Amino acid sequence: MLASASPRRRELLTQAGYRFIVCPSDVDEATFAGVGLSAVEYAQALGLAKARSVAPRYPEHVVLGADTIADCDGQMIGKPADAADAERITRLLFSRPHKIITGLALVRLADAVELVASDTTVVHPRPMTEQQIAEHIAGGTWQDRAGAYAIQETGDAFVERIKGSLTNVMGLPMELLASLLERA
Repeated sequence: MLASASPRRRELLTQAGYRFIVCPSDVDEATFAGVGLSAVEYAQALGLAKARSVAPRYPEHVVLGADTIADCDGQMIGKPADAADAERITRLLFSRPHKIITGLALVRLADAVELVASDTTVVHPRPMTEQQIAEHIAGGTWQDRAGAYAIQETGDAFVERIKGSLTNVMGLPMELLASLLERA
């Protein structure tokens, strides 16, 4: 059971051969803002809240909740609100290395399983020109993406290298997921 509407998460799970049902959570992410959590704590808490919100409808199933956030010098960055916010985020993240953090939670109520973990990947960007920034914003690939980019689409053109899981940057660290599923 996937407690997310993310097409990237669905695609990664499908490519890995998992069978699952999509049941997006109704968690209001804004309620977690400003509660004094670190980026790792925030991603884990939100992933757990999403899994817990769906679990009562499917108590016999393992429910996967996830949340991805960018961390740049301690500043948590989620999805941009609009094009101006996307440009601000792009200028910030593509000026220095930053972290992409995904919190994962697995919940199965039938036997009281509740596992929470996170993965962190460091992204080393290439500097972007003014034209590249303008084209990125105009292209709209920043919409509904933590950090205002999707590495699997156009974002990889602006990434020099990563240290960690590529699928984490895409929104679902498959290596960590496999480990949690074994434990569940």
